[in-house]
Amino acid sequence: MSIFPLQQFEADLAEAEREAYERLKPPTSIVVRFGALRFVGEYPYSGDAKPGCGSRLVVRTHRGTELGEMLTSTCPNAGCSKSVSRAEMLQYIENSGGPDYPFFTDGRVLRVATIEDLNRQSALEARKSDLLRSARAATRRLDLPMKVVDAEPILGGEKITFYFNSEERIDFRDLVQDLAAEHHTRIEMRQVGARDEARLVADYERCGQHCCCKQFLKVLKPISMRSAKVQKATLDPLKISGRCGRLMCCLRYEDETYETLRKRLPHMKSRVGTPEGPGIVIDSQILTQLVLVHLENEDRRVAVPVEDLSEPPPPGEPTPPPAPRPPRREAKPERSREGPRSQPPKSSALPPSAPAPPREGDPLRGMDPDAVERRARDPNASPRSKQQRQDEFRKRSQRDERRRQDDRGRSVDPARRAQPRPQQPPPGEGQSDAGAAPPQGEPPGEGARRRRRRRRGNRPDQGDGGAPSGGGG
Repeated sequence: MSIFPLQQFEADLAEAEREAYERLKPPTSIVVRFGALRFVGEYPYSGDAKPGCGSRLVVRTHRGTELGEMLTSTCPNAGCSKSVSRAEMLQYIENSGGPDYPFFTDGRVLRVATIEDLNRQSALEARKSDLLRSARAATRRLDLPMKVVDAEPILGGEKITFYFNSEERIDFRDLVQDLAAEHHTRIEMRQVGARDEARLVADYERCGQHCCCKQFLKVLKPISMRSAKVQKATLDPLKISGRCGRLMCCLRYEDETYETLRKRLPHMKSRVGTPEGPGIVIDSQILTQLVLVHLENEDRRVAVPVEDLSEPPPPGEPTPPPAPRPPRREAKPERSREGPRSQPPKSSALPPSAPAPPREGDPLRGMDPDAVERRARDPNASPRSKQQRQDEFRKRSQRDERRRQDDRGRSVDPARRAQPRPQQPPPGEGQSDAGAAPPQGEPPGEGARRRRRRRRGNRPDQGDGGAPSGGGG
């Protein structure tokens, strides 16, 4: 159903609005925003017009005559519903930076901007590119290490402000003289940092909104990496940096809240009391106010709210039994339409390569893990007994010992190793080596040294300067 406006009703409404507007008095003090850095000032107004929020005004400020935007009125006779009192405005300034807030009162509102004022301001905005081009050419000509960021002419033409960025102090007196001779007006050079540069030239941030420094943020305080760590934000500089290349200002908005909540949490590795017994704090979460505690009486970890923590009992005092926990309900296995499963489901706790644990009646039960793995590779392999495993271990040890002896023998001089080895008499013939008489001319104790070398696996002919040993002849 369409709605048709009634002529008499619309006429009565327009008449009521006109009468209400006529009963209003013009404001006597107006809060105005002006300049490229969006300064804020409260100036008196004595005109007959009744501007509303957002109106363009011609304002005489501490810099000259320029165009501003009305934010609100602070006088009690204002008729706009969005106007604020002076006490509310001063409280907002105090909360937003106090003495560092760019607030000015030295000036006055001249009039509501006319169409001629708006056209002239548009022409000045169009000249910015030419002003920047000439200023940058002058800096290159004078070889000054500075970057001209923006230029701001004002409506009255009293001066032109150039904003530049530099890492060091610069003597720009020659540059000011050249620019003043070219533009025939007063020149002001203002040095800004990276954040103020973003306030002048940036537009939108990655959140989709205007940059905070350009929209409403007037006091740019430094941000530390500690704020990102406390808020559990990513530490990737590319993700937490703004258009200025510094840490984003929004990290400071919730920093006070995080600090207040963090002070309520206990320190790491501190001893606390919980409803289930004392324990040690191993982790915590700031926003959820939960603390992960490792219990002392049980090898278990529990998450406890901060409100449930208490003072821990002394270490020697016995702790009361924990409150009984509700029984856990076992999850029933799902049954398919084909009937019960013929094989039990595999445990997800075991890795894919590990053999399944033996069940009741399984022939592999009681076997060592090597045998189970060998049986898994070869199903026809028979299980080994304990004696077989011991024999296999002994054989493997003897084989390793022979290899080590061969390795030591290869390190001997090839010329000596090529000499023929003397024949040893059989064990049953003649005397044993222990009871044999030493050969003539052999120094005492040579036989013991020879036996020790034999036990170490060396050949008898490896002695330095010794005669070949042997019991036969």
